[in-house]
Amino acid sequence: MAMEMRQQLKMTQQLVMTPQLQQAIKLLQLTRLELQDVVRQELEENPLLEETLEAEEVREPEPLESAEKEVEPGNTVEEFREVETGDDTLRDWDSYLDGYNYSSGEQFGGEDDRPSFENLLTRKGTLVDHLLWQLHMGHFSVEEVRIGEEIIGNIDEGGYLRSSLEEICQACSLDEESVLPVLERIQEFDPTGVGARDLRECLLIQARFLGMQGSVVERILLHHLKDLETRKYKEIGRALGVDLNQVLVAAKIIGGLDPRPGRIYGSEDVHYISPDIFVSKLGDEYVVMLNEEGLPNLKVSPFYAEARSNGSVDSRAEEYIGEKMRSAMWLIKSIQQRQRTIYRVAKSIIRFQREFLDRGIDYLRPLVLRDVAEDIGMHESTISRVTTNKYMQTPQGLFELKYFFNSGLSTSGGDFVASESVKNRIKEIIEKEDCRKPLSDQKIAEMLSGETVNIARRTVTKYREVLKIGSSSERKRHF
Repeated sequence: MAMEMRQQLKMTQQLVMTPQLQQAIKLLQLTRLELQDVVRQELEENPLLEETLEAEEVREPEPLESAEKEVEPGNTVEEFREVETGDDTLRDWDSYLDGYNYSSGEQFGGEDDRPSFENLLTRKGTLVDHLLWQLHMGHFSVEEVRIGEEIIGNIDEGGYLRSSLEEICQACSLDEESVLPVLERIQEFDPTGVGARDLRECLLIQARFLGMQGSVVERILLHHLKDLETRKYKEIGRALGVDLNQVLVAAKIIGGLDPRPGRIYGSEDVHYISPDIFVSKLGDEYVVMLNEEGLPNLKVSPFYAEARSNGSVDSRAEEYIGEKMRSAMWLIKSIQQRQRTIYRVAKSIIRFQREFLDRGIDYLRPLVLRDVAEDIGMHESTISRVTTNKYMQTPQGLFELKYFFNSGLSTSGGDFVASESVKNRIKEIIEKEDCRKPLSDQKIAEMLSGETVNIARRTVTKYREVLKIGSSSERKRHF
């Protein structure tokens, strides 16, 4: 068969990802705080982009004389006489109107006399600060203080020593005989158990602090910690030659020890979630409001636009101004489109999840991206970007938008129930079970089937693992 080359014309449609379209897609999936950073950076780089400042009317306070004239004529003489002759707490009326401060605290003459704001700030003490304070307050030599500072500097927030003894000896240029006694003294510091090199040593320090040297507790920690983790109480009792009740009592004591003694001094900051959408109920309808706090109102600078229209700039400057103007206008348009899209998606979610907002998680409806996409006439990928890392404040609480999208399980009546509702029901069943006889996954599946939810045992297992709940053997308690 002969082969030859031919020219052929073919018309196809292809999506071209222009820089502007890429920017719009990027803005769509950003959180509100990330969008603020992008806008702030663009304000710094684009001279044609400006922030509009909406001036608020400032009303001057009415003078005291006019306020006195507005007193109703029928009560003037009698009321002021009551003030003059009545309760002693009202006799200093003129001083109060003149700005007299009744505070029992320290008085300051003006703004300059007040303490600086920095003097009012406090810093939470860390574990390292607490340990260094004990080190310098104790009876240690200069050499021991230097070793102790090196040891404390290698203790993490949980209270564990994360460097080996050899590394500390090498850093201090000393032998182990000089470093180990200092470490043992630091392990006596508060909180008890700090400075341990592993979990066993941490629990042993606490047990010995309670005076349990030579007890069943110490023997379990020394030789049978793994068996204790797997709850092999009978095997521990046979190995130690003690009664099962003694093993259970010792296990209860060990369970009361703190495996992370340094966490009470943890310096982790609490990260608060700022919702992107607020949903409130007015009458019988739910109202959606976008959280635009921190987002500036943008506009194109009229100065540069006028300079370009007047022809008072050269060709290079005009080209630069035109490029920056297009960039600024596209950013403003993209932000407005982003806000409209988020609003439409939120309204659609509310229409689908109305019963959840009214009655709670048990009435959460199965929902997929396609449902919302078809409802508002957008692509599923757009809905996915909108619902990424964005939160909605509802009467039922604060939820990520992706929370409302979940698969469904069939019921005996032919309806569907949301997987999140089933997870919540599994959690409730486990919370109410007898800890001495925990329910198996098969038993939970049978209970849910009795509630008309068709679910397999392996699905219960999967949901339980998602909820980070242990198996029945792990949940079993002997005391």
